[in-house]
Amino acid sequence: MAANDLAATYRSQFSVFEHVTYLNSCSQGALANSVKQSFAEYLSTLELQGSAWGDWTAAQEKVRGLTARFFNVPSTEMAITTSASAGVSSVASSLNFNEGRHKVVTTENEFPTIGQIWHAQESRGATVVHVPTNADLTVNVEAMVKAIDEETMIVSITHVCFRNGTVTELAPIIEAAHRVGALVLVDSYQAVGAIPMDLAELKADFVVGGMLKYLIGVPGLGFLYAREETTKHLVPVSTGWFAARDIFKMDIHAYDPATDARRFESGTPPIPSLYPAAAGLELVLEIGMQNIAEYVAPLHNELRAGIEAMGGKVVTPAASHLHGAMLAVASTDENAHVAALEGEKVITSCRDGNIRISPHFYNNRQDVERTLAAFQKHKSFLR
Repeated sequence: MAANDLAATYRSQFSVFEHVTYLNSCSQGALANSVKQSFAEYLSTLELQGSAWGDWTAAQEKVRGLTARFFNVPSTEMAITTSASAGVSSVASSLNFNEGRHKVVTTENEFPTIGQIWHAQESRGATVVHVPTNADLTVNVEAMVKAIDEETMIVSITHVCFRNGTVTELAPIIEAAHRVGALVLVDSYQAVGAIPMDLAELKADFVVGGMLKYLIGVPGLGFLYAREETTKHLVPVSTGWFAARDIFKMDIHAYDPATDARRFESGTPPIPSLYPAAAGLELVLEIGMQNIAEYVAPLHNELRAGIEAMGGKVVTPAASHLHGAMLAVASTDENAHVAALEGEKVITSCRDGNIRISPHFYNNRQDVERTLAAFQKHKSFLR
């Protein structure tokens, strides 16, 4: 399907546009009809069977398979988690910071989950190093590479910054880490579903994210990719019965974790979230990531041009390889600004003094026009 046909083809499946102009996919993807209907499928298992563990575990494996297909990796390398936080915590618990390698090298662009989890490891011997960002808010790749040495256990980097939409150049950082035997964890939450990602090519050791944003699922479900070649020796001590080699063995006298990525899972999965996650993944796979990225790019550019024409400052870098689908606009009062836009029925969000605008494949140029009109009406908030 041609990229310029996406909104015309799929927008009717998203009833939110009957009520508002929705440009907040960086917080929560819009609700598709198929995602909404998936809840009825889950509820029917309760209504008809009461306890439907066969259906529920099958739903988990369906999500695992779809996620693996999305990233072009084997399903055995994909763990289904309750959140990105759960995945990172499980990884952290598998690392021993007392065997010469104690450094965690990370950035200033990370989501709180990342910084907080790594700093929590300081009591276990970790030393956390934050590399300052460049003036344009991008990660200083040269400084990152310089900070990685033989004492580095893991490099933890965000793909797209949640505050401003800047993209991190991952390949040279991953290469530098692997040269000294360090691992790499990538937080893809603000990238997945907006930027094409082939994990077979990327070669990161771990990748975490979730289903609720550009993958148009709902809260309560995340994923952890664990590259078998470089992580198979790691066994987490943060665990649960769904991480066992045989979850129905019910053994309480031994720890026998799965040998594949499932060992990074924990307890009972959030079953109600599995169904909409599968429906969202199926729709995104049907459309195709390259089509989505190519369709959204001009919408992003038109929003930028319109904001700058009225005197606003876009803090997200302009170069296409340095930004994701999110546009961050500097505001004098971010919360009041979001509320004013909402009063015009334009839904956005804010972080770090910026208004976040995040178009997706269901947005169109009328949405851009309405959004720019709302910004113009409340241009006193621009700084």
